[in-house]
Formats: sequence, structure tokens, C-alpha cells
Amino acid sequence: MSTPQSADDRLGRGLAELARITGGHTPHLDAVDGIAPDLARYAVEFAFGDIYARGGLTTPERQLITLGVLAALGDAEPQLAAHVRAAFTVGLTVEQVVEAVMHIVPFAGFPRALNAMTVVERIVAETATA
Repeated sequence: MSTPQSADDRLGRGLAELARITGGHTPHLDAVDGIAPDLARYAVEFAFGDIYARGGLTTPERQLITLGVLAALGDAEPQLAAHVRAAFTVGLTVEQVVEAVMHIVPFAGFPRALNAMTVVERIVAETATA
């Protein structure tokens, strides 16, 4: 068993991963930080400090998986939008992001894929005008 890491290590590693992946754009975490700072910290520590920082997959591969899961959930639009932006930050192309969403159709259905694709389209348009 590995040695437990302190919360500071996890938070610091999570913040570094989050900044690298999102470029510091985290509105869905910022939105809860004022009312539930522990929730935001837990998300950073666990999702980014523990999971995203693991080996075995590249950051773009992790981002494709994240996109597929969030799209398949169907009710995570703010998080999906943030991870579409992050996908572009880590070097994924529009075609790869679109294909990740297309891939959920046989598993999660057309409504969720269509809803997710509207988020992708919005972020692509925002990115093009930025």
C-alpha cells in the first residue's frame, strides 16, 4: 500500500493539474467555492489531484473519457462545457471532441448526444470568436 499523502499535497497537485488542463477557467468550481468551499476543494483534490494526476493514460485520453462520461450523463452541461474547453487546451481537435460525443449514441442515446453536441458547438463558436 502506498503512503498516504497529505491534503496539502493532493490540493497542490490538483490545482496544478486543473490549471494545466483548463488554463485556469473553472466557472463550475468557482460557482460553489463561496457557499461550499469544501466541495470545490474535494473536487480538486480527488478528481484532479488523485485521478487526473495518475499514470497510464495521457491527458488527452483522460479528457476524451471525461467528455464521453459527461455527455452520457446528460445533466452535466456546465462541467461538459468546461471539459470541452479543457479538451482544446490539452490539444484535442474539434473532430476528436465531436467523435467522442458521437461515440456515446449507441450507449446513451440520441437525446444525450444531441444535447452534448449543442454544448460542443457553443464552445467551438465561443473559441472561434475569442
